[in-house]
Amino acid sequence: MKNKQHYLITGGAGFIGSHLAEALLARGDEVTIIDNLSTGRFDNIQHLVDRPGFHFVIDTITHEMVMDRLVSECDAIFHLAAAVGVQLIIENPVHVIETNVLGTHAVLKAAARYRKLVLLASTSEIYGKSVQVPFRENDDRVLGPTTKARWSYSDSKAVDEFLALAYHHQLDLPVIICRFFNTVGPRQTGQYGMVVPRFVQQALRGEPITVYGDGEQSRCFCNVADVVRALLLLVECKSAIGEVFNVGNTQETTILNLARQIVAQVKAIPVEQTDAYITLIPYSEAYAPGFEDMQRRVPDASKLKHFTGWEPQILLDETLRQVIAYYRTNSSIAAESAKV
Repeated sequence: MKNKQHYLITGGAGFIGSHLAEALLARGDEVTIIDNLSTGRFDNIQHLVDRPGFHFVIDTITHEMVMDRLVSECDAIFHLAAAVGVQLIIENPVHVIETNVLGTHAVLKAAARYRKLVLLASTSEIYGKSVQVPFRENDDRVLGPTTKARWSYSDSKAVDEFLALAYHHQLDLPVIICRFFNTVGPRQTGQYGMVVPRFVQQALRGEPITVYGDGEQSRCFCNVADVVRALLLLVECKSAIGEVFNVGNTQETTILNLARQIVAQVKAIPVEQTDAYITLIPYSEAYAPGFEDMQRRVPDASKLKHFTGWEPQILLDETLRQVIAYYRTNSSIAAESAKV
């Protein structure tokens, strides 16, 4: 029988963090989360508050005294706290860079003091606008100029990875890095441009689905339950320490077809009849003139499978059903997101 562990989750009131906390508690572990609720929601964890072994702290991860205590009391850290979302990157790049770089430094510094394992959440944005798909963990990065704020998020997370690996190589700190590819599911908010909840909320409100560009850009969407399962496998995999892993589904779809699937499910109509409910908007209107996007973003997840046996199990249709059901049940959250 597995020994009970105490895990610290930074950003634990967020979308992925709250699902991870549930899974850890369900298998009998103790969980502490820290979240300043800037993008996370207390509603995501409210149902966990009275569960045995669950603790939460509303504070920032750069608060050194608080982090020192929390890290000293845990066995390992899932570092999920970050500023994410294309819209947030464009509108508030200073916040994105400072949150990601300074926050990760604070976590690694505290972890090194007590030699605690850190699983660092990174992103597929690392690969930039590379056209060499599927992306493998040791592929070169291809980015635009520093004058395009679009790339600041990618670089901030690259610094996070460099820093984590430096702590590992120089100070022997155990670290594992996971690059997420479009994680989706219940509780994800659309307020910072996340495409699936944004489309779902528009469809439920009877508004046109606004697809940026020509809609032919493609992505791979991985259900949060599959992502959480990958994290649980990796944190217990000793051979994963010091390694970088793609975590994502390899089922590829265009954004236009994603919009069609969502409209079809929400309105219960054939996919062939959905285009009338979809509007294409140029990137220059959605974000800013000269905005750059990646045409394809597809992971090679073979390394993760080799180390842990992990494979995604939930198809996109089922994930969309879950998200639609969530927002139908939680109309107040959808309304709140629409105001941002």
